[in-house]
Amino acid sequence: MYNYLIKIEYDGSKFVGWQYQKNGISIQGTIEKALKKLLKNKIKIIGAGRTDKGVHAFSQFANFMTKKRIENKNQFLNSINYFLQRNLISIVDVKKKKSKFNSRFDAKERTYEYRIINRQGLLSIDKNKAWLIKKKLNISLLKKGAKFLEGTHDFSTFRAASCSAKSPIKKINSIKIKKIGDTIFIKFSSKSFLQNQVRSMVGCLQHLAINKWSIKKFRKAFESKQRKECAPPAPACGLFLFNIKY
Repeated sequence: MYNYLIKIEYDGSKFVGWQYQKNGISIQGTIEKALKKLLKNKIKIIGAGRTDKGVHAFSQFANFMTKKRIENKNQFLNSINYFLQRNLISIVDVKKKKSKFNSRFDAKERTYEYRIINRQGLLSIDKNKAWLIKKKLNISLLKKGAKFLEGTHDFSTFRAASCSAKSPIKKINSIKIKKIGDTIFIKFSSKSFLQNQVRSMVGCLQHLAINKWSIKKFRKAFESKQRKECAPPAPACGLFLFNIKY
């Protein structure tokens, strides 16, 4: 058996998320169908991150086992993308790995990027690719709030009720914020995240940056460890799985 790692880019707008669900089409299922057509065998892929409905990826990874050796990398990429192109999914790279490699458990760091466009005009090019916020955001407060979230904490406030993680304690390695024109990019890096954690943190940071919350209220919500104290999560359309380090 051969173990291959694929790097995947996708527009998640029309999918129910990465993982199989009964109520719609998943990214995982779509890729597996394409691999079955190409490799003439049923393939099960293991994703490095389980993105939610509407979340996109520049750099998702997954590995799969197959009896068939991939002899020509370029031919494989051209063929698999022929089946995937109409779904706005692209396999951008493939690498042979050791048999024990697992794309989920061997990941050392995951980085998500959240994009906010802060202006009055509606989105056209960036529709379904960013969160449009018309109220002026205070970047200084955004950065100040982000600093409280870095490090090892109990992130229960930002955890979805359906989250299956064994513990709410996670370590945020870094949060980097930059503004280019009217677009704000927020990058969160950690070994792993809770379900809805990033979008929930962005929702609370937004409340702080539009002066709906004070720093005191922001800290109180975070330290309460109570989901009910969380602001509404930011919409999925602005979230991208940016990179995964191995």
